[in-house]
Amino acid sequence: MEVPIFRDFFFVQKEIMSVTTNVKKIAIQGGYGAFHEIAAKQYFEHEDIEIVPRDTFNELFDSLEKNYADYGITAIENTLAGSILPNYSLLLESNMKIVGEIYLRIKQNLVALPGRQIEDVIEVYSHPMALLQCQQFFKKYPKIKLIDSNDTALSAHEIAEKKLQNAGAIASELAAENYGLEILARSIETNKKNYTRFLILREKNGNNHCEQENVNKSSLHFTIAHKIGGLSKILSTLSFYEINLTKIQSMPIIGREWEYQFYVDVMFDDYDMYQQSITAIKPFTGVLNILGEYQKGKSIIE
Repeated sequence: MEVPIFRDFFFVQKEIMSVTTNVKKIAIQGGYGAFHEIAAKQYFEHEDIEIVPRDTFNELFDSLEKNYADYGITAIENTLAGSILPNYSLLLESNMKIVGEIYLRIKQNLVALPGRQIEDVIEVYSHPMALLQCQQFFKKYPKIKLIDSNDTALSAHEIAEKKLQNAGAIASELAAENYGLEILARSIETNKKNYTRFLILREKNGNNHCEQENVNKSSLHFTIAHKIGGLSKILSTLSFYEINLTKIQSMPIIGREWEYQFYVDVMFDDYDMYQQSITAIKPFTGVLNILGEYQKGKSIIE
């Protein structure tokens, strides 16, 4: 029980330090060198930041709730794997709002200890999604066993720390640099149009990261009122107000058979028209939450 107490004390002290130095603390899922860190550095590219790594998304949100970090960054969807549904639930249940987003091109690399060759590798560790994205590459090396782990960067760290001579990891170039590993093969993902969308999070009473006049995107959550054609009326209303629907994600409502909730991303040119559309769709919803209003994110190709 003493370790969590020490951990809390440590981060409280770090929080005090960051206030005095104007360094923004960014909580990420994964270790140093994870794609979350790369996305954070790209989004906050002109600011001084400190990365706060967390093993799981649950721990990431917990860090934000306890004010161990100023912002959090979390993957929400991937062009190959689709939406990360548990993160929608974490966002809805939290006291966080979306204040920004960024799209990052994901390049997977096979990394190992210096001096190793692909022929020396008999095991490769990485996050299940990274392994899945590189299946075609490993068909050329049937002797290599692919093993699931919690994170790409943490896999690279373990190889370096334990000096695993016959092991490799799938990780970013930044992770290889951080842990003194060599890249045996670059960009081994099967599909080169592999992008992940990351959300930038902050507590609801905190300031947005962009100015009001730059806001052109919003993420909504709603349930459908018990009225015929509820969803159709919502979508028609948004269209009437010239609101562009860019994503709709349905999820079942736990404990209510065959009832669904929806997560929707919309874009707009006129903020006043957008606000009017929210007022107009409210009668057709059971619950309506605005998860965040922000500026559409840029795409980063590393």
